[in-house]
Amino acid sequence: MKTFQLTPENGRKSFGDKCHVLVRTNSHDEVISDLISYNTHVASYNHNTNIITVNGYFSQTTTTHINAFLKYYGFDQCTKQEMEKYYGK
Repeated sequence: MKTFQLTPENGRKSFGDKCHVLVRTNSHDEVISDLISYNTHVASYNHNTNIITVNGYFSQTTTTHINAFLKYYGFDQCTKQEMEKYYGK
């Protein structure tokens, strides 16, 4: 298991300790990256299936964290409404 801080995409130097990614292997030997924002699991990326799952809308700041997560893994950044396509997949 590995943890790293996510870097902002909006010109800020960092998110402080409010946003990090936890990379783990699940019981099916799939590599999963979990986005943790303000101690809440808000999104996941399955490296094996190339699928992002967002666990719902939380706040504008968390949306910024999710967009940095999307960009980090090669997905387009999106608005709150566009993000709904990633909900609970």
